[in-house]
Amino acid sequence: MDYSMVGKIEKAKRYAQERGRFRFEQFTVSFAGDNNPHTVSFDHGNWKCDCDFFVGRGVCSHTMALERILDQMLPAMVPA
Repeated sequence: MDYSMVGKIEKAKRYAQERGRFRFEQFTVSFAGDNNPHTVSFDHGNWKCDCDFFVGRGVCSHTMALERILDQMLPAMVPA
């Protein structure tokens, strides 16, 4: 492995530890729920999940789990 690649690998390790550098703007995730698979998406601050609980409440265990996983990597939510 050449020296420049070693430097890039070290930089990638440092970046991976600095979660505040990343801001997810949009994504879609397949979530293996206990009862059924679900599709969860995030688009510029707005969550969406195809589970019945989310449809009624606008939040669910699937979206809350992803918020925990992505701590500090989502844009700050602006109160409505």
